[in-house]
Amino acid sequence: MNIKSFVIESIDEMKNKVTWPDYAFLQNSAVLVLVASLIFALLIGVMDLGFENVMSWFYDLF
Repeated sequence: MNIKSFVIESIDEMKNKVTWPDYAFLQNSAVLVLVASLIFALLIGVMDLGFENVMSWFYDLF
């Protein structure tokens, strides 16, 4: 298979065989990812703050 036929078949497959999501689904997915990322970042931030406080308390003992 040469490169020209590969490119032509790839374009044909992308146009006719791939099911693309609609815009509303993409928006919902983007919002879901954003909310999940914010929740995860807050969770990691709280864990980091707690760990920092525990380590500071531990080091102040010595």
